Amino acid sequence: MKQPRNATIATVVVTLLLDSFGIGLVIPVLPELVTNFLDGDLVASSHYYGIFVAIYAAMQFVFAPILGSLSDRFGRRPVILISLLGAGLDYLLLAFAPDLSWLFVGRVISGVTGASFSAATAYIADVTPSDKRAQSFGLIGAAFGIGFIIGPAVGGLLGGIQLRLPFFIAAALNLLNFLYGVFMLPESLSQDNRRPFSLRRANPFSSLVNLGRHPFILGLTGTLVCIYLAQQIFISIWALYGADRFGWREVDVGVSLTVVGLSTALVQGGLIRVVMPKLRERRALMLGLVFSAIGLVGFGAATSGWMMYAIIFPFTLSGFAAPAIQSLVSREVSDSEQGEIQGSLGSLASLAAIVGPLIGTALFARFGTGAAVPRVPGVSFFAAASMSVIGLLLVMRLFARTPEAAPASSGASA
Repeated sequence: MKQPRNATIATVVVTLLLDSFGIGLVIPVLPELVTNFLDGDLVASSHYYGIFVAIYAAMQFVFAPILGSLSDRFGRRPVILISLLGAGLDYLLLAFAPDLSWLFVGRVISGVTGASFSAATAYIADVTPSDKRAQSFGLIGAAFGIGFIIGPAVGGLLGGIQLRLPFFIAAALNLLNFLYGVFMLPESLSQDNRRPFSLRRANPFSSLVNLGRHPFILGLTGTLVCIYLAQQIFISIWALYGADRFGWREVDVGVSLTVVGLSTALVQGGLIRVVMPKLRERRALMLGLVFSAIGLVGFGAATSGWMMYAIIFPFTLSGFAAPAIQSLVSREVSDSEQGEIQGSLGSLASLAAIVGPLIGTALFARFGTGAAVPRVPGVSFFAAASMSVIGLLLVMRLFARTPEAAPASSGASA
């Protein structure tokens, strides 16, 4: 029997909030730490930092389906707790790292422990009725949004005091989070719904193939790839675009990203819970993709910094899309497969985290800067908008071929 819904969801959301806060803490100081190891060589440090970002995403790609499948076998609780403990110890390693090789090892471990998101998402699916999952998945987005709003600001402040201090704080948060989970996180997956671990299913490429076992899920994952790519291009280019186009300084970039984060948290943590029961997942998904395309085109066409702020809230209504599509996917598989399916979705997100920034920054370097000929400052945002449009066309085609099922009863016990 499933655990009481409100208590277990709150516990997982708090766990993810603290986890994302810990990640956000080290974002402002990690590039500077790499630079210090290379005696201030900015060219070399940019190269190595890019490798560290790619390695982190690659580890998540590989290990998200593994941890998801392990959670289908042994339960969500042990996977989440071991990942939290590993993350805490890893931040300590980063805090004491004497050279780049140790920093590299630390980023590998960070990517592995960060892949526990698949188990946490499967936990949410375990304890939530199918007709309420989109709202609950929205809370996950809100938790990450809040963590990434507060974390970088605090990390920058602490890093100004002592460069490695944010790593110690992140370690403490994850270890406290581990202790919190030990006492407050119940298991969500019953013994009846567990299944043997399979390396074939846990292989990240096999897991991606397995997404195609159902034509409906295959169609949805195409759209999800477009959503992830658009998000990653947006994230990678924001600071570069603001500085080049509007002369934004670091504080301007920070304030603008805080506004983005707050708007995202408002949409995914609050508005989606009001809107989703009325629209249902299919309409919410399409509406989110429309707002995404419009907002990204607006960012690319903006000629003044204030316009970026005016576009932020309409753009963050695109946050309807990802929780809606996750909910639709989760309905297509049994309870015993939730960990595997969420792990596969996590692998898709990790691939986008590798490819998206490369696309965004390469386009900006070629066409967006002042010396480019021809110059199209918003080219990266336009590329991201095209991803949203492609995703919308794919899902409209899918929905036209697949009639919508009748709404599930909302009276099901969690």
